[in-house]
Amino acid sequence: MDIQLKKKPFIVRYKYYLITGTAFVGLLIYMLIAASGPQRLKYDADKLTIATVKQDKFLEYLDVEGLIQPKLTIKLNSEEAGSVDRIVAEDGALLHAGDTILVLKNPELVRTIEDERDNLAKQQVSYREKEIQMERQSSELKRQSLETVYQLEKQQKEIMLDREEFNIGIKSKAQFEVAEDAYKYNQENTRLLLEELRHDSLLNSIQTELMRSDLLREERRFARSLERLDKLIVRAPVDGQVSFISVIPGERVSAGQNIGELKLIDQIKISTKVSEYYIDRIALGLPASITYQNARYPLKITKINPEVRDRQFEVDLVFTDERPDNVRIGKSYRVQIELEQPEEALVVERGNFFQYTGGQWVFRVDETGERARKTQVSIGRQNPRQYEILNGLNAGDKIIVTGYDNFGNAEEIVLRK
Repeated sequence: MDIQLKKKPFIVRYKYYLITGTAFVGLLIYMLIAASGPQRLKYDADKLTIATVKQDKFLEYLDVEGLIQPKLTIKLNSEEAGSVDRIVAEDGALLHAGDTILVLKNPELVRTIEDERDNLAKQQVSYREKEIQMERQSSELKRQSLETVYQLEKQQKEIMLDREEFNIGIKSKAQFEVAEDAYKYNQENTRLLLEELRHDSLLNSIQTELMRSDLLREERRFARSLERLDKLIVRAPVDGQVSFISVIPGERVSAGQNIGELKLIDQIKISTKVSEYYIDRIALGLPASITYQNARYPLKITKINPEVRDRQFEVDLVFTDERPDNVRIGKSYRVQIELEQPEEALVVERGNFFQYTGGQWVFRVDETGERARKTQVSIGRQNPRQYEILNGLNAGDKIIVTGYDNFGNAEEIVLRK
């Protein structure tokens, strides 16, 4: 006898199908809800940089790399021709004014100077001989004049005696007239002799001056020749550092040829390049600074080269006060060029959000600190440390400033602690 089995309830018979269907429907509902709501992304908070928006001093400045260079570079030229005998100062040597850089040799110049020395010695001897001869002639003429004057004075006394003897009748008139004529002749002769002596003295003085001028001219010429010999030694004109020497031992050097460069290390400047975007805002005298070992050293712009190359132009700056102790030619520093005076503004520190959002939106962290939502903002000016916030945020708000390259299309970031 067959026993009729009791039919199982529908739910029991199809319970696995119902469970699977319910799970699928639930998953579908979840996906629909998730798709209709904001896209969320969970991210570790310790891998992000969160900055606080604050009211602070905003200074618009440029941060560029500057290179220490000499303010003045002197070209070293050879004043005399010759061949390089030896090089004393190598590239990079620190020199004081007058220190030897290199030595030239010129045998022809040496022979020329020796000939001029011999010629000068001969002229000195000739000058002395002529001087002695003129002194001897002058002495002889003075002696003759002295003798003539003496004889004239003696004859004057004799004529006075002849006159007395003529008056008393001792001498005849003819004798007196002969004596008187002889006296007048000697008197005129003495006058002419004294005149000749005066002229001779004047002539000797002129001749002596001319000979002395000729001798001095020769001596100066010889001195200049010796200076040419001294110029075969090329010396540092000022204190500085040798940039380079462009000649080698044995090389023939012509007069005026450039043989190297000398940098003035006591007078330095900082040269940098600035984007052409700021060419209308950079002006002479604009303040700047460098920071080295926690100390700030002020600068100012002294030269602007308006020529733009590779979208940049060159600017020179000098220290206005103290400078770092270890400044060396070729050393680089970060230079901050101030574009305007500091002023109050709503600012936030820099991050990579600007590169990915164009400064149009940021992720603002809510009051709980657990979520950050996309918020529209407006960015104004910027400097190497800060962005100026114009709209969309308030002082005290916190925003994510880094990590945007990992957020994709997320609208909300869930911050995992």
